[in-house]
Amino acid sequence: MGATSPWGAAVPAEWWERLAARLIEALVFGVFYYILFIALWSIFRTVGMMEDVQGRLPGLFAWFLAGLAYALYDWRAHSRDGRTFGKRIMRIHLVPQEPGGTAALLKRSLLYPGTAMVMGIPVVNLLAGMLVFGGGLLILMDKPLQRGPHDRLAGTLVVKDLR
Repeated sequence: MGATSPWGAAVPAEWWERLAARLIEALVFGVFYYILFIALWSIFRTVGMMEDVQGRLPGLFAWFLAGLAYALYDWRAHSRDGRTFGKRIMRIHLVPQEPGGTAALLKRSLLYPGTAMVMGIPVVNLLAGMLVFGGGLLILMDKPLQRGPHDRLAGTLVVKDLR
């Protein structure tokens, strides 16, 4: 006899549903990033810090703060009701293997989308981008549950709303 899934009869979300949910959220956080970048750029320019790190300081801080905000938002939203606003629009949600795993959800959020925090650092941004791309490929290859490394770390599964 085969092993039963801890998620019962839940239907895993398709890869494109998960991607669409992240793209919806990325649009909002992209706007947040650019507003934050312009604000930091104007502050650093006013106080004379633009020469530091060859003028890259506003971008470094903006990427870090926007990435941290996205990771904290992701963690809070999944801890509260298992979905972000992108997942709500796409009618999918996150189901933990065991209830009450907020620490595991924080690890999940720091692994992805938290890697955006280092996207402003040259060379490190390439490694972070490869990590995110590789995680996406693993979702495609993991049949039938389509779980990424961040899902495995947290013991979660993204499933379709069947209501």
